[in-house]
Amino acid sequence: MVKKKSANLRKFINDIHLWLGLFSGIILFIICATGTILTYEKEIKALFAQDPQVTAIGKKHSLDELVVILKAHTKGLVSRVSIEEHPEAPYAFVVKKDPKEKRGSTYFMDPYTGEILHNKQNPADGFMLTIFKMHRWLLLDIPYGRPIVGIATIIFIILSISGLILWFPKRLRWKNLKTGFKIKTSANWKRINHDLHNTLGFYACAFLLIMGITGLCWSFEGYREGLGKLLGTPIFGRNNSKLQHHPPKKEAPAINYEDALILLNEKLPYNGKVTMYFPTEKTPYYTLSKYDETSWMPSASDTYLIDRYGNTLQEDLFSNKPFNVKLASLIKPLHTGEIFGGFSKFIYFLACLIGTSLPITGTLIWFNKLKKKKGSKRC
Repeated sequence: MVKKKSANLRKFINDIHLWLGLFSGIILFIICATGTILTYEKEIKALFAQDPQVTAIGKKHSLDELVVILKAHTKGLVSRVSIEEHPEAPYAFVVKKDPKEKRGSTYFMDPYTGEILHNKQNPADGFMLTIFKMHRWLLLDIPYGRPIVGIATIIFIILSISGLILWFPKRLRWKNLKTGFKIKTSANWKRINHDLHNTLGFYACAFLLIMGITGLCWSFEGYREGLGKLLGTPIFGRNNSKLQHHPPKKEAPAINYEDALILLNEKLPYNGKVTMYFPTEKTPYYTLSKYDETSWMPSASDTYLIDRYGNTLQEDLFSNKPFNVKLASLIKPLHTGEIFGGFSKFIYFLACLIGTSLPITGTLIWFNKLKKKKGSKRC
């Protein structure tokens, strides 16, 4: 009786795995294929990019001088700057024509000459943007594409879990279990296809689950908020409840952009990329982040919030964060594979590639079984 119930449960899980896979196969193929390409988005863009280079000669202009030049040229609001550690890299400023604008436009400047550099359009930008839109919204309008991708991701998570259950043999013996770890290349193509689906799916399962669980944060706001409550900290947001406002002394002058940069480098003396958000009416303080280029986790940053007078409002060092806050801040690099740099990106690339193949190999398994059943009926 127990064996019969177990067999019925296994058949039910198999049916769920089969029909959900067939129903969502095309969409999952698109999501995984585009995800595979996006794993190396930065590298692909860099391959075709013709970004301007600068010659490190003489003394750099201060940030304040560069901002004045840029404002006069663009007539816009300079919202932030990114400064690479390498001296030959230009400064990248973001300028908004309207304060309500979300992203703004990027302008590169030579910090030594103050020249605004006109970088040539990257031919890969349009292609990668299309891939991104396919991955996130299937090229549909966002209100329609986002939930479709979200539902497909939920199905993908169910398929991953059910596939893992089905990977285990009916009888848990090592003789039966070890066949699931390898592909029998000497067999016929049907068996090889089955092993490609079964074995490769097993090896990629954990990474695909991580991608799916984190990916839902972009599809459903309620899921993102719920996950934030579960972790006890907001996802994709900064908790500024601990901001300490220090009233300035009357004789204390306001610091400028260059002073804020000097303060950050004094607090964080290691080498790495710096991103500075300038004060606005809504956020009247500097937000300065720095990435340690020698860290084993290059996607993690240390952040300081400094008021206009140089007082530290909040110290946000990654090493000092509790585990739940660290995990929440790493949702994006956990999803993209950037969390541990090049090594983890390569692992994610392989996992995404396997994920792309699973709808194909799974459909072929179903088709072969269907042909076998029809052949048996004829006999």
